[in-house]
Amino acid sequence: MDSIINSALQSGLERALNRKVQAWQPLSGGMISQVLRVVLADGESIVAKVGDGSHDLTIEAYMLRYLRQHSGLPVPAVLHDEANLLLMEFVEGRIQWEGEALRHLGELLARCHQVTSPCYGLERDTLIGPLHQPNPRTASWIGFFREQRLLYMIGIARESGELPAELERRLLRLADQLEGYLYEPAKPALIHGDMWKTNVIARDGRVEAIIDPALYYGHNEMELAYMTLFDGTGPEFFDAYTDQIVIEDGFFRTRRHIYNLYPLLIHLVIFGERFLQPIYESLERVGK
Repeated sequence: MDSIINSALQSGLERALNRKVQAWQPLSGGMISQVLRVVLADGESIVAKVGDGSHDLTIEAYMLRYLRQHSGLPVPAVLHDEANLLLMEFVEGRIQWEGEALRHLGELLARCHQVTSPCYGLERDTLIGPLHQPNPRTASWIGFFREQRLLYMIGIARESGELPAELERRLLRLADQLEGYLYEPAKPALIHGDMWKTNVIARDGRVEAIIDPALYYGHNEMELAYMTLFDGTGPEFFDAYTDQIVIEDGFFRTRRHIYNLYPLLIHLVIFGERFLQPIYESLERVGK
């Protein structure tokens, strides 16, 4: 562990904690901030996220506190937050996207998705990765998904210069026809919003912490769809999840491909043209 610490950061950490810092080392992650494991003088470890001024880390602190208060998900306790500094408890573990850890994750998310709200959205806007995520309170799920997820991110992708005009036209046609594919769930569900394997810390087959939320109240299928994208999840997750919540017919065949247009557009904006082909493939899956 590197014992040479930037004096300004050390001073900031010690001021925030009112404790002495001994050492630090980089941790993985940190798309919108530097992530560090900080060892204090008494040997305790904490996690520090250090921003560069481009994003407000108090938004992440808000989301972690909200999940901790409302969801029952194991999320790290926030120790201190300001615009460019977020301090959290350190949780020992590793990425474990298999077996009993996935089963435990299925149980946890099913309980989280049973937390409801009178409307879709949230009391404030949030972030997903480095991007703004609007959450105006909305009565209709299909309306919310169309305006605040699909059309909003199409606009961001257009502004980024990464979205071909022909592909945009196809996406807009689908946005006009969502009522033919999606349905209104009984109630809005609290979703983590950015649930994939690097955001789950597990140990000995148990989920110890879930990090980096992008939360709002939406359709639980939005979360499940994202979990089938990229590396996907094993059957253990869905077996445990469906012990508590039924997944309606048509999700795997059709709706997940529509919902995954949102994260795919986000990845297109952030990482560029290599995410064009998955968007085309998702549209083809629904005949668009």
